[in-house]
Amino acid sequence: MASIGIAYDGGTLLLSGMTDALAAQLPQVTWDQRTKQWRAPGRVYKHLLLALRSLGHSFDDQARDYEVVPLRLAEPIQPREHQTKALLAWTKAGKAGSIQLPTGAGKTILAVLAIVATERSALIVVPTIDLMQQWENVLTRYLQQPIGLLGGGSHDIRQITVSTYDSAVLHIERIGQKFGLIIFDECHHLPAPQYQTIAMAAIAPFRLGLSATMERTDGKEQVIYDLVGPLVYEGHIHQMADSVLSPYDVVSIQVLMTPEEMAAYQEARGLYTAFLKRSGIRFNSGADWMQFVRASTRTADGRLAMRAYRDQKRLAQAAHAKLQATWEIIAKHPGERILIFTDDNALAYRIGREFFVPVLTHQTKIKERKLFLDSFRSGAISVLATSKVLNEGVDVPEASVGLVLSGSGTVREHVQRLGRILRARPGKRAVLYEVIAQGTNEYFVNQRRRQHDAYQGPSELSQS
Repeated sequence: MASIGIAYDGGTLLLSGMTDALAAQLPQVTWDQRTKQWRAPGRVYKHLLLALRSLGHSFDDQARDYEVVPLRLAEPIQPREHQTKALLAWTKAGKAGSIQLPTGAGKTILAVLAIVATERSALIVVPTIDLMQQWENVLTRYLQQPIGLLGGGSHDIRQITVSTYDSAVLHIERIGQKFGLIIFDECHHLPAPQYQTIAMAAIAPFRLGLSATMERTDGKEQVIYDLVGPLVYEGHIHQMADSVLSPYDVVSIQVLMTPEEMAAYQEARGLYTAFLKRSGIRFNSGADWMQFVRASTRTADGRLAMRAYRDQKRLAQAAHAKLQATWEIIAKHPGERILIFTDDNALAYRIGREFFVPVLTHQTKIKERKLFLDSFRSGAISVLATSKVLNEGVDVPEASVGLVLSGSGTVREHVQRLGRILRARPGKRAVLYEVIAQGTNEYFVNQRRRQHDAYQGPSELSQS
């Protein structure tokens, strides 16, 4: 029986010595008529080898370009109970699976333990340069060896390398055979078509996906499990409050818009909803939003409806009474560190002007961002306003109060924002305020969020 040759080229496994009958028994092996070669995506490498072994075929593996890497912790880590359980579940799943843990529950430390336990070269893929640098700091501390970086102007490939998603897309077809373990941080990004390439091209037999919430508005969570591995462990915020995370309350405050604001809101919303009704758009699925976007570009009525949609959203989000509520909440928590979340930059900057507080948005320069975060960490400033930039990808200093003035109805955004104030310390009880314009669609957005288990005990949740 001839040995099967396996090579790696540009994200693809090339197989020689094959027959049609054998190919039919192997995972995703197809004949490329143009190149006259048997091919398979890099991601099936592990399954391909297992299938060949089970069929009694020998093979010459020229695809793999990684070896066993003895790794030791430079300083001890005492994992918490949930980290131990998550690592055990991942190991039992063949070291290929996804783990959901809330912000502040130690996902990065869990990943360090997984890297050491696997003893293979590892590629860690993260969404932002900020996160890339944070991972480099943690890995350097615990592994005491040079860490490669791919992204933000760096191109240094080492046994342990951290890359942004965008850089990994560009280079994975050249380096996809160099790592035995691939970790996707904030893996809810992975189903994006361009990012799926990373998981498809890498041959890494060991895979770990990490996120505070796998849920996506388009329902493509299954893509994560197909490319990384099944969901093997879930840790919920309400289960970890009082032990791993700080206990917390969620308080909803409804404020009244001025008569002028409400009249303008109702007029804009009427135009918007009338267009939806005429167009048969019901928002029963994630695809309905794109249907509205497409419909809004085709006619003058459609463009007017899109403008009305934006106007009614802006009016509700920036209602004048929200500023008064913001001031009252700040005054209620003197000396505590407070994060104010908005859905757009305009409102964040308005908060900054009204209350003389620093504002972090995607427009904030890196040095200025570092200054604000360091000052917040030291206590030199106690209030920060932000749009979506602190939802993920930034190491936010410990805070005890969160104030949501506007946002989406997505579970992910809620969990991310709540997680920003749940880092535990003795005697702390966190509180997340959600300020809602009464009589607007914000109420229904808030009610959708409240279906999430983060709103369920053990904390006493209030509504006023």
